[in-house]
Amino acid sequence: MHNWHLHWLRATGNLDAQQAGIQAAIAQAHTLLSTQLPPPPLDILIQPARPGTIPEIGIGGRAWHARLVSLTINPANPNTAATIANGTLTREMLHEAHHTLRMAGPGYGRTFGEALVSEGLAWHLAHTLSQMPPAPWEGAIDRPTILQQHDRLPPMAATGYDHARWFFGTADIPRWFGYTLGCAMVQTWRDTAGPLSAERWITVPATEIIAAARATGLLPPDRADIAPA
Repeated sequence: MHNWHLHWLRATGNLDAQQAGIQAAIAQAHTLLSTQLPPPPLDILIQPARPGTIPEIGIGGRAWHARLVSLTINPANPNTAATIANGTLTREMLHEAHHTLRMAGPGYGRTFGEALVSEGLAWHLAHTLSQMPPAPWEGAIDRPTILQQHDRLPPMAATGYDHARWFFGTADIPRWFGYTLGCAMVQTWRDTAGPLSAERWITVPATEIIAAARATGLLPPDRADIAPA
């Protein structure tokens, strides 16, 4: 893990009791990613806090750019210890690492469709490498619920969409809708794409996955709104 540099932030407390387990989980992510492609150089900021974490697992992650990831870990959450020990933190780190790789290539994307694809690709790669059970947000809703939202979906090329509303959920949009939709879109692509190289996991154009999802009816018919990849 020579090129992943861990930075322990202490202004909000410390993670001394969890540090060894966190280091081991991140090192495992580096090892698993190395089986497919060279892990990119990363600075990883690790801070103890509650805001920004998912209650069900006690952690949260964010890729800021192609060389920077932050992990927020809530040591007071009763689920956090298991998250660190059972592979969940490893899976989350793989997810963020995929984001950095895509940011260094075609980019995370500015449009609704590109964000769906980037999130779906990251979750699929993390799940495949970690062999962990799917995260709750990978299948939070079923296909009929997705289809019910067809008339309300922003265009795939929309740049002014409300990311929090569509990905985290609000009163009228189910929680984790965007993450589940993105995972389902990538699954339709995987079902027809054949064997995938590590590079394809990173560089596949969003338009290709959007087209695969349209072909199965997962997305509404083309409205000439797909942004260039």
